[in-house]
Amino acid sequence: MSQEAEKSDPQSPETELGEQEITIRGQGMWTSKAVFGLGVVISLMHIYFNVFAVIPSLWQNALHFSGFVLMGALIYPMFGKGEGKFSIITDIFLGLTGAFSAIYLVAMEDAIYARGVDMVLEELIASTLLILVAIEFTRRTTGWIIPVLIVLALTYIGWWGQLIDGVFRFGGLPPERVLFRSIYGDDALFGNIALISSSFVFMFILFGAFLVRSGAGDFIIDLAQVVAGRTVGGPGLVAVLASGLTGTISGSAVANTASTGVITIPLMKKAGFPAKFAAGVETAASTGGQLMPPIMGAGAFVMASYTQIPYTTIIAVSALPAILYFVSVAFFVRIEAKKNNVQVVAGSSETALEVLKRGGLPFLLPITLLIGLLIYGYTPTYAAGIAIIGVVVASWLTPNKMGPKAVFEALALGARNMVMTAILLCSVGLIVNVIATAGIGNIFSLMINEWAGGNLIIAMILIGLASLVLGMGLPVTAAYIVLGTLSAPALYALISDGMLVDAVASGTLPEGAKAIFMLATPERLAEIGLPMSTEAARELLALVPPDLVNTLREATLSKEVLVYALLSAHMIIFWLSQDSNVTPPVCLTAFTAAAIAKTPPMATGLESWKIAKGLYIVPLLFAYTPFLGGEWHEVLMIFGFSLVGLYAFTGAIQGYMEQKLGWLERGISLVFAGVLLWPLGWMVHLGALALFVLFFIRNVNRKAA
Repeated sequence: MSQEAEKSDPQSPETELGEQEITIRGQGMWTSKAVFGLGVVISLMHIYFNVFAVIPSLWQNALHFSGFVLMGALIYPMFGKGEGKFSIITDIFLGLTGAFSAIYLVAMEDAIYARGVDMVLEELIASTLLILVAIEFTRRTTGWIIPVLIVLALTYIGWWGQLIDGVFRFGGLPPERVLFRSIYGDDALFGNIALISSSFVFMFILFGAFLVRSGAGDFIIDLAQVVAGRTVGGPGLVAVLASGLTGTISGSAVANTASTGVITIPLMKKAGFPAKFAAGVETAASTGGQLMPPIMGAGAFVMASYTQIPYTTIIAVSALPAILYFVSVAFFVRIEAKKNNVQVVAGSSETALEVLKRGGLPFLLPITLLIGLLIYGYTPTYAAGIAIIGVVVASWLTPNKMGPKAVFEALALGARNMVMTAILLCSVGLIVNVIATAGIGNIFSLMINEWAGGNLIIAMILIGLASLVLGMGLPVTAAYIVLGTLSAPALYALISDGMLVDAVASGTLPEGAKAIFMLATPERLAEIGLPMSTEAARELLALVPPDLVNTLREATLSKEVLVYALLSAHMIIFWLSQDSNVTPPVCLTAFTAAAIAKTPPMATGLESWKIAKGLYIVPLLFAYTPFLGGEWHEVLMIFGFSLVGLYAFTGAIQGYMEQKLGWLERGISLVFAGVLLWPLGWMVHLGALALFVLFFIRNVNRKAA
């Protein structure tokens, strides 16, 4: 494959980073065969230790890193295009150095502990070389931002942390201790994040590669065109549906846009949508793919690993929020179609059943098998391995049968798609390890609490800004991991403390909680356990010493409520981690769509940011309503009122529903949106819904007149 052709390939590793200055070695040489063969070996190795065997996690993660650093050496050159003999030899030498150092250090673990955690010269040299190789290959695959952060983090705990004053002052560790913690720590290079990468993330990227190779991508586009293509604004709705289905398996909004956008964006332009709007819709829809269960671009498994909340619980509560997001994008499409008088575009005469018969089985049967295995309690990695076999078996029921050649191609494709992510997630462990070692996460959480002043919205704005900055250099999964480490404790505390305030105000405190209040605030003994105002409850809670607050939460709130608070905090962070895809100045997904639509990149980014407003609205529901943890009737009512509220919001933003809205009408529609989305009580919501229906009917009748 030529370099030019490869850069347009949505499955190429560099598509995750769009326009960053990252050079990919030309594939017209022997390296293409080496990459293919190594990719097959790496994928088979991961299938072996994720499905058929159990090996120590340190060995698994070291082998994971070693394989991908070798593959990275073949794909990402240090100098120019890397096609010279010297460049290739240098890159292979560096890759072998990193791989050997990783395996050597893991092999020496027992000896190091036997010496009382004392590393000899050879181990110190191997550790130093390993970290330098990790930094260098992170630079090659992602640019300069993360390597600079790694260097700053390591030198912080080893040197300059002791030179600063204030809460971030750190006493400093000797170089040997820094190296040891960076390799063997629980959150280090081969720690928990590397384990997530070598298990959940890899297996589901491989599963996605098998689905792509089986023709599932073409099936998704064909099905979306049949289902939505014949309605008003149909091409835009095709983009929403196709990108949602593709994104959940691809794990990359950029790759999603590159693969589906080449079809949906020209379709939308042909139907009469403005080019900038078409690119914005594709960007927003592709970004939402990572929010759509059952896979969520591997995000669901990362969240389950981080929170210890069952995967099945996470995908069950994620379905309705994801639908809300995609419906909000569809509202923009519908209103824009009415606004620009977009006509129905004649499409295929096929029926949905015909499309399903022709190519649906390799997509539907493995997904169903995957969900079934997860529900029955199998591990996600084992379920993914069996689902991969299901893809191959299902393909034989269609014209696109996967033989040995196709299987090897899918194995190689899955490994190649993982190179950047694997190197990055392992290397990010060096930063997370410093955060854990120096206690920066707790400090950052306390700072968020202080800056927010107990206000959840302010805290979410701060987290959103941090996510936007992190997203300029990190893909979504890594940004979520880092941001979750830093800010999830603060957000969890704010959400659970809000519930705690309600419990104190109601006067329904268990005896254990009363005892804590009596110990902490004996002067307010007469008020404890009696109904009071929310403000009084907040004042009473503020008197409890910080080291007793967590005990008070556990004594007052049920385990289920605390799990809901933790899940809400992580889900908010995960949703906000997506915003760098659509928010200028660095919105790589929007830039990819702009290249297809031939529109100005920054203007396209602003358009996608507008269309993707659900990314910021739905997390408010997580924070202020029981959308993720309520009874089923509560959840359905929140969903229904929010659906109408999002339509009212979209109409206000676009200045149009079925007919143009004046500025006063736009203001009224925005008020309706706020009332329907904010938790003001069911009676208020029902009244607002009735009034909005009359408002909408008036708009429709004015058009008819």
